[in-house]
Amino acid sequence: MKPGKELIFLPLGGSGEIGMNVNLYGCNGKWVMVDLGMTFADPSYPGVDLVLPDLSFIEDRAKDLLGIVLTHGHEDHIGAIPYLAADLGVPLYATPFTAGLIRKKLDEEGLSKEVKLHIIPMGGTLQLGDFGFKYVALAHSIPEGNALIIDTPYGRIFHTGDWKLDDGPLLGDPASAAQLTAIGDAGVLAMVGDSTNVFNAEASGSETGVREGLLKLIKARKTGRVVVTTFASNAARLATLGYVAKETGRHLVLAGRSMDRITEVAKATGYLKDMPPTLSWANAASMDPSKLLILCTGAQGEPQAALSRIADGSHPAIKLEAGDLVVYSSKQIPGNELAIGRVQNALATRGIEVITEKQAHVHVSGHPGAPELAEMYRWIRPQIAIPVHGERRHMEAHARLALASGVKKAMVPINGSAIRLAPDGPKLLSHEKVGRLVLDGDVILPADGITIVERRRLMHSGYMSATIVLNRDGKLAAPPAIIAQGVPVEEDKADFLAQCSEAAAGAAKKADQKQPEKFAEAVRVAVRRVAREWTGKKPVTEVQVVRL
Repeated sequence: MKPGKELIFLPLGGSGEIGMNVNLYGCNGKWVMVDLGMTFADPSYPGVDLVLPDLSFIEDRAKDLLGIVLTHGHEDHIGAIPYLAADLGVPLYATPFTAGLIRKKLDEEGLSKEVKLHIIPMGGTLQLGDFGFKYVALAHSIPEGNALIIDTPYGRIFHTGDWKLDDGPLLGDPASAAQLTAIGDAGVLAMVGDSTNVFNAEASGSETGVREGLLKLIKARKTGRVVVTTFASNAARLATLGYVAKETGRHLVLAGRSMDRITEVAKATGYLKDMPPTLSWANAASMDPSKLLILCTGAQGEPQAALSRIADGSHPAIKLEAGDLVVYSSKQIPGNELAIGRVQNALATRGIEVITEKQAHVHVSGHPGAPELAEMYRWIRPQIAIPVHGERRHMEAHARLALASGVKKAMVPINGSAIRLAPDGPKLLSHEKVGRLVLDGDVILPADGITIVERRRLMHSGYMSATIVLNRDGKLAAPPAIIAQGVPVEEDKADFLAQCSEAAAGAAKKADQKQPEKFAEAVRVAVRRVAREWTGKKPVTEVQVVRL
């Protein structure tokens, strides 16, 4: 797969899933990458926090990759940069706020000198080979959300990134309807766009409305602490809560490293200028509770985040008590319901009131609902719609909406779909290698490799080992020693281990010691047979043979 005199779109992540966005565009033998994100691990990856895209396809063609252009600073668009960008050996391009977040990531990993990062001003342009890029500001739930106009010899792409329409944005200056219509007037071959909220029949709403809702809610609270948890990256929400703190006479407290990091980068790039000073944890501990407004991370139930530690009482400084209020100025990300529920139940058990977006107007999404998508199609008028950033059901619904909005052609990709957009597109050319990697501790591994497969087996069935000690005559020098971990025997464990030892001894006496592998296998089978009879499980079982 090498692009010829054609324009190709090839997603390596983010198509068929929400998160881990990585998109390639190719023409005249060269490629460019738009975004390099990650996703958070689910329970099917035990012991793992981060999931990364497998970039083997473009790593094998790194000499033809011209650069990586970033749309905005959310983790599902930039989170894989510190782990994968250095191996690609190409420069990064981002607007100031996004670049500030990336710079901190590179500094933390000691990669600042290895990875070149170029800052492009809002509305700025850059040229990478035959690809011309122009940033177009769109509203989103983080500063400097951008679409990209990508000009090529074979047509113009409008790559939306993550976006929404907001008549009352609190940060930034998103493109107007007239500006977007002008882009459409100039002619657009394909729009590659966000599918996340396609099932929402209403527009997502404005940050201004959320400011009013939070002010009303917190102003009415005359006693007790108020804790608000939200996505730290939503600087507009942080600005709102700073405003609410001033209007309600409360002191602002930040809890969570990402809160501190986002605030620092936002101020350094010209945002949050009116943010009031924050109170230290030590001073907050001695303050009248009715004078505190605490902003914290952990809206998705992350175990180590500030809110989880506050909820279970393990936070080093911030303590809550009955009568306090916790406001979730956020939405549940699918898959996080159980984790969020555990935190909310812990709070409720202690008499702490919890309010979510279902009880008050305290959150709006950063992604477009169906009416917003239809409006964008009326402005941009592409010849082709390519839905991305969604599960398959989202993207199929997005394609139907695009066709109903007057777009002539639509194609739904999956990760690895190489789609020719021009000439004579869209046409599926091939399915290229894609996959997932996991960050396991400090090591990057295949998500379906032997380490994760073994860990799943251990988690499901437990582990056993049998140690056989033979003397010089080949006879047992002692009863076999058995260890069992995670095997469901508790009160009768001593009897269970004794029976396993007897079975191992019996197998050892009968097995042929001249064939070490068959000898060990006979012992292993005998021990696991006992485990299966006792528990119905087949634990991972190992045998060590020691000869004196």
